[in-house]
Amino acid sequence: MRSDVLERVYEIIKAAPHSSQSLLLFALLKTLDIQKGGHMYLLSKLKDMTAENRQLAYGLMELMAENQTMSEDWQAKLQLIESAIRSNT
Repeated sequence: MRSDVLERVYEIIKAAPHSSQSLLLFALLKTLDIQKGGHMYLLSKLKDMTAENRQLAYGLMELMAENQTMSEDWQAKLQLIESAIRSNT
């Protein structure tokens, strides 16, 4: 699995959990995590991301296409990311 994508997303979110870029990536992560929801994400939001974060978003979508969103690595990293988002820093 391309855990480097998840790690890079985690580092961005951990560094600035309440920034617009972090929240955009988090919304995509949560959307990809809900398989029965059909992975509904407004693709125009990709325009709001930096070029680097768009590449991460594409990597996350590739992980979904490879059925990696239910892996232990994905779930563990998602928990860390959710904790960072909920932090007050």
